[in-house]
Amino acid sequence: MSTLSVLNPMGYPPKVTAKPMAPRLDTLAGKTVSLVDCRFDDSDVFLRQMQAWFEDNMPSVKTRFVQIRNVYTKDDPETWAEVKEHSDAAIIGVGH
Repeated sequence: MSTLSVLNPMGYPPKVTAKPMAPRLDTLAGKTVSLVDCRFDDSDVFLRQMQAWFEDNMPSVKTRFVQIRNVYTKDDPETWAEVKEHSDAAIIGVGH
C-alpha cells in the first residue's frame, strides 16, 4: 500500500484594507478629468480612445492624459498629487 500526500493550493491571501470610492460629481460639464495611464498593457491606447470620445461627445469636459512616472506596481505620490491639484476627477486606466 502506498501513501499519497495532498497539498492545499489555496495559499494565504494578503490582508486587503478597503477604501471608499470618491464621491461622484453632479456633472462633468466644465470639469477637468485626468485620464491616468498606469502603464499596464495597452492602457494608454484605451485612454487615448476615451480622450477622443470625450472630445467628440462631451466637448465641455477637458481631459488630461497623464502617465505615472514608474511601473504600475509602484506607488507614485507625485503623480497623484498632480492629478489632485489639476483635476476635478480621474479615470485610472489599468489595461485590457
